Amino acid sequence: MVPRRRRRRPWHRTRAYRLARTAMLTVVLVLVVVRCDGHGTPTAPEGSHGSGNLAAAGPAHAASPAEPTRPPRPLPRSRPTTVRIPSLGIDAPITGLGLDGNRELETPPIDKPNIVGWYEGGPTPGEPGTAIAVGHRDTTTGAAVFAGLASVKRGKQIEARRADGRTAVYTVDRVKVYDKAGFPDKEVYGPTRRPELRVITCGGLFSRRTGYTSNVVVFAHLTATK
Repeated sequence: MVPRRRRRRPWHRTRAYRLARTAMLTVVLVLVVVRCDGHGTPTAPEGSHGSGNLAAAGPAHAASPAEPTRPPRPLPRSRPTTVRIPSLGIDAPITGLGLDGNRELETPPIDKPNIVGWYEGGPTPGEPGTAIAVGHRDTTTGAAVFAGLASVKRGKQIEARRADGRTAVYTVDRVKVYDKAGFPDKEVYGPTRRPELRVITCGGLFSRRTGYTSNVVVFAHLTATK
């Protein structure tokens, strides 16, 4: 009688593999926290998007489902004038921005650190599509308008006033930090059917030679008009 051969346990179920996997995940989490501490960015890793992306921390438990509300009607085109983020104490004037010779978005004047730039080629506040607002994190003279942008929490409001007297109110969905070398243009700038807003500033580590390594991106959508 041929002796029955003992089956070996699959490699992915061995104790050594489980220990190695746990150690690897621990290293990833530590690297995320160390990389972002002291740079004004959240330290909670966004597991579904890999270790390089971060999201603002949400509640520890799931909230009870809320009654569905009808989305606000989009607004017609009107030039933006100011941006308010009440939770951060931001109330800043807006200047229009275009594209430079390399088809890249311009930045607000460096000598006006407390001004926000709004991309004139995109939607105005409350219009359907993806509107883009950018601002400096700091300048050679100190902190700028979006120094604390990365700390804005999900569910907080961003208000964009318009030249016609109306205000578009956006609610923050999430905050991400992307390496500039792998910036996901389609995810950030891609078209949407509903009115949405992206607020962008610098983030990550700073080098005098190359500047900041990353960008902070706040994703928000229109929830009210007034």
